[in-house]
Amino acid sequence: MSFTKANIAEKVAESTGATRRDALAAVETFLESVKKSLAKGEKVSIVGFGTFRTKNKKPRKGRNPRTGVSIQIPNKKVAYFKPGKELRDLVNR
Repeated sequence: MSFTKANIAEKVAESTGATRRDALAAVETFLESVKKSLAKGEKVSIVGFGTFRTKNKKPRKGRNPRTGVSIQIPNKKVAYFKPGKELRDLVNR
């Protein structure tokens, strides 16, 4: 089973008594805030859950699988998530 924004908004609405529309707006606002912070290179820490960060991937050589030609893959930033201790413990129970 996958967990979507709509599922999260529904859970928020149930637990807070807010409308689904307001809960979805709150979830989307939260996610946009995380995205904007990561785009600026900032880390986002949620105590008890984990930390979202970006890291740089160095340029490297690759190969086009169709033609076999070597190519240079440029450096790029990637987002990643590191779970906090509480989440790791819960998952590994």
